[in-house]
Amino acid sequence: MGQDIVMVVGLGNPGPDYENTRHNAGALFVEALARHAGQTLRPEKKYHGLYTRIQWQGLDLHLLNPSTFMNRSGLSIKALADFFKISPEQILVAHDELDLPPGTAKLKKGGGHGGHNGLRDTIAHLGSKEFQRLRLGIGHPGDSRKVTGFVLGRLGKKETEELTAVFDEVMRVLPEAASGKLAAAMNRLHSFKPAP
Repeated sequence: MGQDIVMVVGLGNPGPDYENTRHNAGALFVEALARHAGQTLRPEKKYHGLYTRIQWQGLDLHLLNPSTFMNRSGLSIKALADFFKISPEQILVAHDELDLPPGTAKLKKGGGHGGHNGLRDTIAHLGSKEFQRLRLGIGHPGDSRKVTGFVLGRLGKKETEELTAVFDEVMRVLPEAASGKLAAAMNRLHSFKPAP
């Protein structure tokens, strides 16, 4: 089976100060995916991140959470991609998304960085915008001056439950997305509604 996605990256900031913050939604997703596959991410110096490889639902996936800060994510992503000769198109980058409500997620191929420093650095290091994205909604504080404090704030109980529910849904569609049925996976994921 051909695989369109062979590497899944979760963006976030390292260390206890940033654990369970909204900005780490991508990293939290990759941790959840590793757990789902019975694996744990381990520090790997040569990739500047936490890494594991999983065999899951017929897929062979490299999982990576950069241990650089968010604005240096590309360094880690490029190191792993170069080592395994993975092209940008085969990489799925999971990240937090202010423009989507909590408990929702969207898949997208290519595009700009939308002001997201992790995406900006990834584009710079890969020299391409053509990687795939998993946009995990965290909502918006309603005032652009409050964005930094908001994204670096900890997830509340309801937000954690919403993220967990959407992670489960993403894992249901990921095998489709990874094996070339991106449109079908998008349709399913984009119609997912969080519980009220």
